[in-house]
Amino acid sequence: MVLLTSQYTKLKKGDAAPDFDLGGIDGKRHSLGSFSGKKAFLVIFMCNHCPYVKPKMEYIAKLQDVYGPQGLQIVGINSNDPTNYPEDGPEGMKRVATAKKFHFPYLVDKTQETARAYGAVCTPDPYLLDGGSKLVYHGRLDDAHGEPHENGKTQEIEDALKQLLAGKTVTVETRPSMGCSIKWKAENGL
Repeated sequence: MVLLTSQYTKLKKGDAAPDFDLGGIDGKRHSLGSFSGKKAFLVIFMCNHCPYVKPKMEYIAKLQDVYGPQGLQIVGINSNDPTNYPEDGPEGMKRVATAKKFHFPYLVDKTQETARAYGAVCTPDPYLLDGGSKLVYHGRLDDAHGEPHENGKTQEIEDALKQLLAGKTVTVETRPSMGCSIKWKAENGL
């Protein structure tokens, strides 16, 4: 396991987030534009097997359930190469999404181009976007890396989300997320 932190070389605060057109485990294609009228997007690069993502799955699902009615749309994107990590393939994604009650699209980034466009390197790697798809926060969910949210003392992503949904400028301090490296395909390795 290679442990990495969020990188800030591609997408900067205020930048328009790259759109994507990815297939979901629901059998549909999804893009940022397919969620018109949302006030906030939380794009999270995640996977099924990472010990830093697993303890956050319930929290991520809860964020969608609590803040969805206020205008949030979470989009989970799995960019891992399922050849060497079969549990991160679509069938594994379906099992996890059902078990963890994901009420948000869980998408497959087969080419890994979406992860590269965002500059994502680890799981989880969350990007909070405003309704115009501009980046307002890219950092950790909380300070409980590798542990359930309830074990943390902070809730940076939720604080940023509350500011955004209230129409305020997001002032939450950016601290990098930490997790397993995205499992790049051999020909695309970093």
